[in-house]
Amino acid sequence: MKIALAQQNYHIGNFESNTQKIIEAAEAAKAKGADLIVFSELSVCGYPARDFLEFDDFIKKCRQAVETIAGHSKDIGIIVGAPERNPVKDGKDLFNSAWFLYDGKVHAVVHKTLLPTYDVFDEYRYFEPAWEWNIVEFKGKKIALTICEDIWNLGNNPLYRICPMDKLMGFNPDFMINISASPFDYTHDEDRKAVIKANVEKYGIPMFYCNAVGSQTEIVFDGGSYAFDKHANLCGSLPLFREDMQIFTLNDDGSMAEPVLETADRLPAYELDPHHLDANLNLAQIYDALVLGIHDYFKKMGFRQAIVASSGGIDSAVTLALAVEALGNQNVRAVLMPSQFSTEHSVDDAVQLSKNLNNPYDIVPIKDIFDSFTHSLKPIFGDLPFNVAEENIQSRTRGNLVMAIANKFNYILLNTSNKSELATGYGTLYGDMAGGLGVLGDCYKLQVYALARYINRNKEIIPENIITKAPSAELRPGQKDSDSLPEYHILDPLLYQYIERRMGPNEIKSFGFDPALVDRVLRMVNLNEYKRNQFCPIIRISPKAFGVGRRVPIVGKYLT
Repeated sequence: MKIALAQQNYHIGNFESNTQKIIEAAEAAKAKGADLIVFSELSVCGYPARDFLEFDDFIKKCRQAVETIAGHSKDIGIIVGAPERNPVKDGKDLFNSAWFLYDGKVHAVVHKTLLPTYDVFDEYRYFEPAWEWNIVEFKGKKIALTICEDIWNLGNNPLYRICPMDKLMGFNPDFMINISASPFDYTHDEDRKAVIKANVEKYGIPMFYCNAVGSQTEIVFDGGSYAFDKHANLCGSLPLFREDMQIFTLNDDGSMAEPVLETADRLPAYELDPHHLDANLNLAQIYDALVLGIHDYFKKMGFRQAIVASSGGIDSAVTLALAVEALGNQNVRAVLMPSQFSTEHSVDDAVQLSKNLNNPYDIVPIKDIFDSFTHSLKPIFGDLPFNVAEENIQSRTRGNLVMAIANKFNYILLNTSNKSELATGYGTLYGDMAGGLGVLGDCYKLQVYALARYINRNKEIIPENIITKAPSAELRPGQKDSDSLPEYHILDPLLYQYIERRMGPNEIKSFGFDPALVDRVLRMVNLNEYKRNQFCPIIRISPKAFGVGRRVPIVGKYLT
């Protein structure tokens, strides 16, 4: 049997585009002799559709799209993902389903059993889990068809009480197909390989795994669809971060006509769970994810041009370089806004960066505006000493200026705050925390430096001085980040233990961190949840990002 895997980039709610894309791929696969083509989870409407699923009109459009696609299933089986109504009054109104289309009609519908409700997932909000299980028969073969999370309930600490494949094995299936919308993080490609391998080894039959690709606001889907033979050898791998379709030939004995890419003994046996922060872990994947995140946010929202507040610092430099890669140099405008506290080399570095990237830039000094603010506030401030109030006036002045330019010329402001700053509250609301999309908000400062080195891997794009100088907000004379925060080589690993690994204060202290520092840093993280709650969407690249995947109270006493 010839089976095509099509990983595609869908636009949530864009039924016309999604349907056309699916039909074109099905026709192309049919022309190449494929018996069956597989698309990803909720491919018809895009994933995650979230509260759009609560609109009856949205569900009707999903069904209309499925029927349109079914009209192109003559001589080829098509598996697509779409919601299906629950005919039973009890329970949720919808299923998350895989639709098997063939010969112009719906051949079978399979419902998802395991509904993730953690991190960025909230499926039990909308869907009812399956309560019955059946294989799909097609051209003399029995197919065990599952959806994403259905294959992840393995290991010593399963999250669910049931394993759908255990139920399906009672029908003696010939092979497995899993349609998925599995988001990217820098551990997840290895995780998927390990989980697919574990399923194949447990059940002894081949698996075809089709994943989505493309960015949906903060969530990036990286593709990486796979074909495994019955011996858990990897026989096919679609690329990361781009659309593709490949056809595989499954032999009757469970082998594949395609050559083995990696043997089972060379594939990961366990999911990747780094106990310590590694700033260089899968750096190329992080870079590609951020570029795709920027590109798709603009394309799907109908935007064309971005603006970046370029300070001559590492964060704005990396953001600018990523944006230029994603959108093209002429579509990214840099604005340099030096104050009386900005060093000359910071301005020079920012100018050189834009010259290296060949993107337009402007220099708008803020000293006169700052002086106007302080003059107007003099009757209220009196002779009180210069402090964070004056520092934040500078930051908010810059935010006001760059947003004014964005409004005038229809740009979208890319925020440059990193995860270390957001974690500790080292940022100014309505100032340097302004923006439409947080590019580096899930990258610790050490990862930002690593990205800068990666960007410069072939030639110097980011000036070396930006990478090597001590980081500073330059809001007062001689200011350095280390005046307010621990050095990043200490801070970031500490934050990683608390945020990514959810370790408590005593556990973190047992790793050798200074006890007083641990208490201080965790207090900063929890006290500043109110700031992060007002922040823009952040492109997710880690297993635990700020935003929809991390939900903690704003008003809470824990560790504060």
